[in-house]
Amino acid sequence: MKAISHFLLYLFSLATLLAVVTGTASQHVHPSHYAASFNRTLFPSDFLFGIGSSAYQIFQIEGASNIDGRGPSIWDTFTKQHPEKIGDHSSGNIGADFYHRYKSDIKIMKEIGLDSYRFSISWSRIFPKGKGAVNPMGVKFYNNVINEVLANGLIPFVTLFHWDLPQSLEDEYKGFLSPKIVKDFEAYADFCFKTFGDRVKHWVTLNEPVSYTINGYHGGTSPPARCSKYVGNCSTGDSTTEPYIVAHHFILSHAAAAKLYKAKYQAHQKGKIGITLITHYYEPYSNSVADHKAASRALDFLFGWFAHPITYGHYPQSMISSLGNRLPKFTKEEYKIIKGSYDFLGVNYYTTYYAQSIPPTYINMTYFTDMQANLIPMKNGVTIGSSTDLNWLYVYPKGIHHLVTHIKDTYKNPPVYITENGIGQSRNDSIPVNVARKDGIRIRYHDSHLKFLLQAIKDGANVKGYYAWSFSDSYEWDAGYTVRFGIIYVDFVNNLKRYPKYSAFWLQKFLLKGKH
Repeated sequence: MKAISHFLLYLFSLATLLAVVTGTASQHVHPSHYAASFNRTLFPSDFLFGIGSSAYQIFQIEGASNIDGRGPSIWDTFTKQHPEKIGDHSSGNIGADFYHRYKSDIKIMKEIGLDSYRFSISWSRIFPKGKGAVNPMGVKFYNNVINEVLANGLIPFVTLFHWDLPQSLEDEYKGFLSPKIVKDFEAYADFCFKTFGDRVKHWVTLNEPVSYTINGYHGGTSPPARCSKYVGNCSTGDSTTEPYIVAHHFILSHAAAAKLYKAKYQAHQKGKIGITLITHYYEPYSNSVADHKAASRALDFLFGWFAHPITYGHYPQSMISSLGNRLPKFTKEEYKIIKGSYDFLGVNYYTTYYAQSIPPTYINMTYFTDMQANLIPMKNGVTIGSSTDLNWLYVYPKGIHHLVTHIKDTYKNPPVYITENGIGQSRNDSIPVNVARKDGIRIRYHDSHLKFLLQAIKDGANVKGYYAWSFSDSYEWDAGYTVRFGIIYVDFVNNLKRYPKYSAFWLQKFLLKGKH
C-alpha cells in the first residue's frame, strides 16, 4: 500500500511540479503540456494503450525466482555460471519484486489510465521441470494476477514464453535445438489456455524468438551460450547452423500452439492468438540498388525470418538464396500448419539502422555475413537519430511508421499490436530520486513515436494497440540493473520503493484526456 500512497501523493500534487527536463529545445515544460492537444482521442476508439513487463527477462519484474515451487530456468543457471556476461554480474532473483507487490503495481497502472497490462507467464513456475507435475502455487499466483488485472478494469495480454526456458528441458534434450520442444511447448500452452483462457483473450505464443536465437546460439551472450569459437566465447556450438535450427523449432512450436488454440478453445473462449517479433527498421546506406536490396534483406533476416513462414508457409526468398541447405525446410504438413497461424502480430520496435551491402563470405560465416549487410547507425559522422545512454538505441521515430507500412504492404495488413516501444537510461544511484524521475527524453520518445504511428494508421496500417516498455525499472538481460526503462522509478537501494517518473504523469494526461 505504501507504493500506492507514494504514487497518489505525486499524482495529486502534479500541478505543483515546476518543470521537466526535456532537452535543450524544451526545458521547463511541464509533462502534462505534451498531452494537451495530442492525446488518445485522436486514435481509434477501440485502440488499446498498455504497458508491459515480463517474468524474468529484460525486466525481471516478477522476482521470487526461488519460492513457491518454481523450477530453475536457463537464465537462473546462466547468471550463476556466467556472471561475467552480465553488465553488473547480477541476476534477476529479486527484480522489482512484482511477485509480492502485484496488487499495488496493478493499481498504479489503473490510476495512470491504461487499458491493458502485458505480462508473461514463467513456464517453470507452472511446470517446474517443463512438463509433468503442475505447481499449484504457480497456478494460484497467475490466477491472482489475472483476476487483479481484470478487477482494475485492465485487459490481460499474456505471453507464454519470454525466454525463461525450464532448465530441465535444456538438460534433457537441449531445449529448442531439439524438435522435442514442440510437443512440450504445445502441452504447456494447452494447460495455460485451459486454466486461464476463460479470462485471457489475448495470447502471445513467443516473444522475440530472433533475440533468443541470435543471442543464445550465434553470439553466445545469452543462455544457453552456444556459438562458434570465431564468433564468441563459448565452449560449444555452431553459429552457422544452430540459429536456423532453433528458429525452425520456434516457428513449429508457435504454429502447434496456435493450431491447438484455434481448434480446441477459440470458439468458446473467443480470444485471439499471435506472436511478438522484434525488428529494427533499416534505411539503405546510399541510393544504390545494392544498398536498397541490403536494407530489404536485413528486414527479411530479422523480421521476415518468422513473419514470412507464419504468413506464407515458407522462408523469405532472400534467406533461401543465401543459406541454401543450412536453412531447414518445412514439410507439406508443416506448411499447412504454419501458414496463416496467427490472428495478430505483436511488434517490438526501438530503433533504426542503415544497411550497407557487403559481399558474401564462405569462411567463418555468421548470421550477419549470411545477411550480406553491414548494419550501422552512422553515416558521414552523423548518427541516424539522437543518441541515447544505450549504445544500440538511436531515436528514429519515423522508423515505426516505415515498419508498420512495410508490414501492411508485405504481410497482408494483419492486425498489429506494438507490444514494446521505449527507451532506457543509465542507472546512477548518486542522482537524487527527484532528479532521476525527470525523464524528458522518455516523454519525447513516446510522444514522437505515437505521432508517427498515428500517421501510419491514417495511411491504412491495421494497428490495434500500443504497449509502452516498460512499467517499472528492473532487470535488463546482459545489462543487469545498469539500465532503467520504466515509467516507474524503482529505488534498488532503498527497499524497492516505487516513484512515478515524469513520463508516467505525461502518459496519464495523454490517456485520461477525453476518457470518461
